[in-house]
Amino acid sequence: MDSFWEPTSTRRRQQPVVSVRASSDAPPIDGRWPTSIPAVAQVLREGIDLDPGVTFLVGENGSGKSTLVEGIAIAYGLSPEGGSRQARHRTRATESELSSWLRLQRGIGADRWGFFLRAETMHSFYTYLEENPSTSGAEVSFHEMSHGESFLAVLESRFDDPGFYCLDEPEAALSFTSTLSLMAVLRRIADEGGQVLCATHSPVLAALPGVTILEVGEWGLRPAAWEDLELVRHWRSFLGEPGRYLRHLLD
Repeated sequence: MDSFWEPTSTRRRQQPVVSVRASSDAPPIDGRWPTSIPAVAQVLREGIDLDPGVTFLVGENGSGKSTLVEGIAIAYGLSPEGGSRQARHRTRATESELSSWLRLQRGIGADRWGFFLRAETMHSFYTYLEENPSTSGAEVSFHEMSHGESFLAVLESRFDDPGFYCLDEPEAALSFTSTLSLMAVLRRIADEGGQVLCATHSPVLAALPGVTILEVGEWGLRPAAWEDLELVRHWRSFLGEPGRYLRHLLD
């Protein structure tokens, strides 16, 4: 697939994460969760090379896309509940052991900055920021904003370096217009030499030009074109004739 990365005189550094492989102490793939998830089992068995620019993991609930993003984010050193490498907030540990089974190949000369935007834990992350304000200036009052506004404020205040950004279903809080704003941010990150790994259910977000798309399902992981995604086919069909879907629910 096409990527945003074009080697030029100003872009000689590799992307932050070149590849992900199983560590030497990873357990056998024996059917215990999360090795029972086909996509996780595939990564532990074969590894995965991450392209520069933006990579989307697209699939149904339970397919393993969020588990993979979480595991890779934590293996990179990011906070399990969202934030940067310096964030230390914790509520209740729910992450899998996957991160401890992964070994990342870092890019030569790559920026070490990173951020994990995890939709389900952002409320507690905002509280953490309130209790640990930045020393570089006034912190944004995230709790005083709407859900979508606070997400966009995080994008403006934290997505400002060409590092490694992991996002887990960021569209959950965003309107159509705000999703377009997120797409512009991801495009900028890629253009500046950063890298994005994003789990999404959004056919709008996944339509960002020049990205790598991996469809996640019972087959594991497979490259896909946007127009061939099951997600896109279902949305097109629904929007073309919603009554065909709804009558089975409402009759």
